[in-house]
Amino acid sequence: LLLFWALAFAAENLTLACWRSPLWWWALEDTNQKVQFGFWLLRYICTFMLFILGMKAPGLPRKPYMLLVNEEERDVENSQPLLPDAGRTTSTWKDFRRKLRLLVPYMWPKGNHRLQGLVLFCMALMGLERAINVFVPIYYKNIVNELTEGVPWHTLAWTVCTYVGLKFLQGGGAGSTGFVSNLRTFLWVWVQQFTNRQVHYIVFSIVPTIADIIISIVYFTSVFSAWFGLIIFVCMSLYLTLTIFITEWRTKYRRDMNTRDNEAKSRAVDSLLNFETVKYYNAESYEVKRFNDAIIKYQVSEWKVSASLGLLNQTQNLVIGLGLLAGSLLCAYFVTENKLQVGDFVLFGTYIIQLYTPLNWFGTYYRMIQNSFVDMENMFELFHEEQEVKDMVNAGDLRLEAGRIEFENVHFSYVDGKEILQDVSFSVMPGQTLALVGPSGSGKSTIIRLLFRFYDVRGGCIRIDGQDIAQVKQASLRAHIGVVPQDTVLFNDTIANNIRYGRILATDQEVQEAAQAADIHDRILSFPDGYDTQVGERGLKLSGGEKQRVAIGRTILQVPHALPPLQATSALDTETERNIQASLAKVCAHRTTIVVAHRLSTVVGADQILVLKDGRIAERGRHEELLQKGGVYAGMWLQQQAGDE
Repeated sequence: LLLFWALAFAAENLTLACWRSPLWWWALEDTNQKVQFGFWLLRYICTFMLFILGMKAPGLPRKPYMLLVNEEERDVENSQPLLPDAGRTTSTWKDFRRKLRLLVPYMWPKGNHRLQGLVLFCMALMGLERAINVFVPIYYKNIVNELTEGVPWHTLAWTVCTYVGLKFLQGGGAGSTGFVSNLRTFLWVWVQQFTNRQVHYIVFSIVPTIADIIISIVYFTSVFSAWFGLIIFVCMSLYLTLTIFITEWRTKYRRDMNTRDNEAKSRAVDSLLNFETVKYYNAESYEVKRFNDAIIKYQVSEWKVSASLGLLNQTQNLVIGLGLLAGSLLCAYFVTENKLQVGDFVLFGTYIIQLYTPLNWFGTYYRMIQNSFVDMENMFELFHEEQEVKDMVNAGDLRLEAGRIEFENVHFSYVDGKEILQDVSFSVMPGQTLALVGPSGSGKSTIIRLLFRFYDVRGGCIRIDGQDIAQVKQASLRAHIGVVPQDTVLFNDTIANNIRYGRILATDQEVQEAAQAADIHDRILSFPDGYDTQVGERGLKLSGGEKQRVAIGRTILQVPHALPPLQATSALDTETERNIQASLAKVCAHRTTIVVAHRLSTVVGADQILVLKDGRIAERGRHEELLQKGGVYAGMWLQQQAGDE
């Protein structure tokens, strides 16, 4: 099929070699010849397009750089990848129609008549811009002809005023700074917030450029001569083709430059972050040399990028220059033959320069749309992801009463074939404390995640006050459960706002009461700005115990009278651990509590201790009972006691 269209395109090109033949429609003396020439030109365009599409046919070998287009290109200033999936080995233009079909719904703001009206008005303004781009050169031609012919002043003044008015609406060159363009951009801002970038690039950059090219071909073919339309078509096709090919070819240099730039920045940041180690080993000169080598490699890559960009620009200028030369010579010849006026020569030059100006950005728009298509694919893949945990259709709110928690024959696995929990059953009576202990990977944290319903169980059920948590709304369930995490993360904000994160609408009085219950109120008042003291990465550094107390305060604020503060103790020093346990004891009073314990000394007072091993409950009972059994728990206790000594 590709061979057929290649031969067909070659045959159409051979027709050009016979333009002096009597059968050629060069003279275009009557309507019949013009119609025949129009059909031939249409056939030429169609065979050319089919030949180009055939080159992209499936199964044809492609060069690697044509397959790997911009996949690792990064924003040098922000060091962020423009294309996230670096391992991509297919063209971003594959399945173009499917991608465009996915994009269409986001080009029209559904349910908002105001935005829909703005879209239609912006489209009308874009059409007005296309008309203005045609009339500006025409009125410029009229000014030249009227100056040559010596028309009355008022006629010339009216033509000049019309030209200036159109130029005001159009703006400079491509119309990017004119009144109409600025008005359209201003109005589109409201629409763009509800669409995406590729819509803007396609609708207001690529489509207008292609429309201007088609309009110019039709205009010069009908008003001047078919040769002018052919010159514009060949030059534009060559310009766009070379721009795309060179842009794809130079991508590998841009990708290498971004890689080198990231390496240089990583070297610098790594040395600065580890400055103490550098000074310990007297390695300043070594780090400077490494950074200097990275900079030199980056500069070499940067030169290649600049050189390839210069080649692209020179190629574009060459094509533009050749097209302008061919058209200008032909136009000048027609002027000398009195077939055209001097103003027509000016019109042609003005129109062509005006047409070429937006094409200077075609390579940039091509790359941006490529990147946007990849981003769009990732976005739709995310939309198509099925939500693993969903509320049932008729799910109701959790009705919290006493706070009884029951696990009944629970089975769970993150991946098929490897069960994390196997037939786990236990009950926590209202107001009791249950401790979960066991080696890493035994399933302690998984039980907490299942209670929050981050995942659904594979077998069995979990009940709170007799209600299956799979049949209640997730938001309602989590509103009645608090957690004190092992690793507390503080935001770069005030202490008050960090505590208030448990309940955003809490008052200052409630925040202070929660801090008092967590036994950190007095410590906060000792800080320079009290509750307004900045903490986190850019503020005051709190100790591990103080962070735990802030987390306890958050939990108290979140569920002041409800079900369990669930907590995981961390490896703190003994004194801090005792203080934390004292605070937790006050908080957990009269509340159902589940403790994930890493240090057994923190759970000796628990009402029930579950010893997990390999996803099963190996032992259960109180501290003294488990020690008397001499099983897994007793072994862990003796091991930790020996370690403490």
